[in-house]
Amino acid sequence: MTTASDRLKDSRYRIFNTYVNALSLDETVAEVERIIADGVPTQHVVINAAKVNLIEDDPDLADIVNACPLINADGASIVMAAKLLGVPVTERVTGIDLFLRLVEVAAKNGYGIYLFGAREEVVTKVKRIFEETYPALRIVGYRNGYFSEEDEPQMVEEMAASGADMMFVAFSSPKKEYWVHKYLEQLGIPFVMGVGGSFDVVAGVTDRAPMWMQEHGLEWLYRFMQEPGRLWKRYIVGNARFALLTLKYKFR
Repeated sequence: MTTASDRLKDSRYRIFNTYVNALSLDETVAEVERIIADGVPTQHVVINAAKVNLIEDDPDLADIVNACPLINADGASIVMAAKLLGVPVTERVTGIDLFLRLVEVAAKNGYGIYLFGAREEVVTKVKRIFEETYPALRIVGYRNGYFSEEDEPQMVEEMAASGADMMFVAFSSPKKEYWVHKYLEQLGIPFVMGVGGSFDVVAGVTDRAPMWMQEHGLEWLYRFMQEPGRLWKRYIVGNARFALLTLKYKFR
């Protein structure tokens, strides 16, 4: 059987201390459908400036991310850096856009999905919104993101028994990458994707940037303006560091 790694090797390029697949949103969705048909548990990640910074400092995280056969360019910063570094990535595939598109595809194709993460009231609202939007959608399980290590064996057993084709994990990085990697084989779910704060956006807890800001790579600025006290280090310090890393990889 041809694996996702085999199929995607021609679209996979080295960038910084990781990789990225030069794929459009439509091409990514088509590959996810093939992954589900394969039935082989597969972890998906996206990379942005913050993720690249984390990978640079954490070799274990780098190994986890680089083991994923499908890595999308989430941030405009990655697209701009790719152009400077000679990597043929021309389109962002943001985590939330891919997530929402895959929920739509799941409803159309009868895939079972599992929603995991965020606060109880948030994940419950996301479930309700999706069920109202897509009456045919099969949500085979959902759970909030608050648990102890002792809870995990039973949680994972129940998730594995759900029959999900796709799982969406709404944790922050690097927690989601580590958690999915740890339990991927036990879950046995063909496609598992970390979606960060996407549940909060769907539930209306946080707002997404206006389209003009998205199109001009300014979503980070919109998020920073919403929570400057919490996000200044990630976006101000982090973006400056990412710019320096880009120059480092360009000239070394």
